[in-house]
Amino acid sequence: MPSPSTKAGSRERPLAPSQVVRGTNALLDREIGTLWIEGEVESLVKATSGHLYFTLKDPRAQLRAVMWRSDAARLKFAIESGQSLCCRGRLSIYDRDGKFQLYVQAAEPAGLGAEALAFEQLKRRLAEEGLFDSARKRALPRLPKRIGLVTSKSGAAVRDVIRAVERRYPVPILVADARVQGESAPAQIARAISELCRTDVDVIIVGRGGGSSGDLSAFNDERVVRAVASCPIPVISAVGHEVDLSLTDMAADARAATPTSAGEMAVPVLADLAELLSKAERRLLREIEHRLQVARQELDHLEDRGRHAVDDSIAHGRLRLGKAERTLETLHPRAQLVGHRGALDRLAARAQARVRLLLEQRQRTFATLAGQLDALSPLRVLDRGYAIAAAGPSVLTSSDQVTIGGEVAVRLRRGSLACRVESITDRNPEDGEQA
Repeated sequence: MPSPSTKAGSRERPLAPSQVVRGTNALLDREIGTLWIEGEVESLVKATSGHLYFTLKDPRAQLRAVMWRSDAARLKFAIESGQSLCCRGRLSIYDRDGKFQLYVQAAEPAGLGAEALAFEQLKRRLAEEGLFDSARKRALPRLPKRIGLVTSKSGAAVRDVIRAVERRYPVPILVADARVQGESAPAQIARAISELCRTDVDVIIVGRGGGSSGDLSAFNDERVVRAVASCPIPVISAVGHEVDLSLTDMAADARAATPTSAGEMAVPVLADLAELLSKAERRLLREIEHRLQVARQELDHLEDRGRHAVDDSIAHGRLRLGKAERTLETLHPRAQLVGHRGALDRLAARAQARVRLLLEQRQRTFATLAGQLDALSPLRVLDRGYAIAAAGPSVLTSSDQVTIGGEVAVRLRRGSLACRVESITDRNPEDGEQA
């Protein structure tokens, strides 16, 4: 860098831009060095490389600033546009483009601690995701069969919860041991919640005993809050600080001021349950009696309606039956027979006269035919002295029908003869030959 007496940029000794930039940077480091600058963050750019680029401004001026990734990773909060930020760093000119800027090595929120700001930023982000919405909070089981407890086994919270549960409604308690403060506490608490989710517990209590408000950091950790919010089992937060509200309190389904209160919240009082059951039993008996009384009244009403309906049906049936009987009487065959009796009598008389006439004619015809048949009867021949000879059932008409010694029955006009053949004549006497 030339001395002040040398006329910068003169034709005697011209300087290169790099000489000017390097000289100016050396002057800034020697004369100013590291300094703190407070201003409002504007034009924030978060590069994919992890570097942060932004502008610090006040009402009269602005200063470009850059924070390298290694320095940004150490921040406990996130830099956002509009923040009032207090930055520590050094001033320098960037060789390549000649821009004057502040190289930030550390930053703190102006007027608010880094941890407090980080808490508020995380709280706002989780709230925007809906993790604190009351609509997603679930009711606690009325009668849990088993309780899960995430806390330190050596802490007072374990004894407080066990005493509260045994005093009210004794159920098994599964304790998942985890540190509740220190750097390893958030990871252990989140892991313990995940392990209990794979068991058969019905409700989980997460918390610790007493302590200062600074001991709440583990329960404001994003890992713990998300583990509580994503737990499929209802969670009771019992951090042990009634005044200070942790993010775990906000994400849990229920919040208890102390571990003892959490144990009392998780289970009912056995005596109260017995009283409730007794009241329910009495109420149920009254309801049953009332329903029975109403049913009896309805049954009586139905019986009355049934009797009336049957009586009405019978009366209506009788009317219809009487009408049908009168109709049947006019259509009955007996009534029609009475009406046609005279005609039937006349027809019967004519039929009888005709039958008598036909009978007389048939009798005369029969007598004629009988006389003719009698005249032709073989018995009339017997009256004239002839006889009928028969061998067995056959009437003899030829001597060929008998043999010597055979029996012949001879019927006369009066009586019959049993004869034996002693001789046979082959020809009739008219032939003049004899055997």
